[in-house]
Amino acid sequence: MLWVKVFHILAMTSWMAGIFYLPRIYVHYVEGRAAGQDVTRLEIMARKLFGFMTIMALFTLGFGLWLWFGWGISGGWLHAKLLFVVLLLGYHHACWIYLKRMQRGELNRSGRFFRLFNEVPLLIFIPILIFVVVKPF
Repeated sequence: MLWVKVFHILAMTSWMAGIFYLPRIYVHYVEGRAAGQDVTRLEIMARKLFGFMTIMALFTLGFGLWLWFGWGISGGWLHAKLLFVVLLLGYHHACWIYLKRMQRGELNRSGRFFRLFNEVPLLIFIPILIFVVVKPF
């Protein structure tokens, strides 16, 4: 089961890297487009990154379920963690919506919005980390 935990952490780390980077691509896209720059490469990068992070999210969830049911992990901390995991999945879905808007050329939020949007996953991830390590309840 320790190997499952290693793969869960590896997949989660990769997923979070994508979650943190994709909104930065949106920032550069909207600001570059406003400046009249060619942003085609950013569209390609965003699409490929989203595909990668989606695969890593699926691996994270799969290994997480394996740990949960394989070790029989329980406790209030787990329920709290799972609530924040659902929020993170919602954020992932929001990234997908913005990607689709980008592909249609309809991404009209500001660079400032996406800079703030980029901070949301950290606010979701910190409680997950605390629940897993500290297990406060």
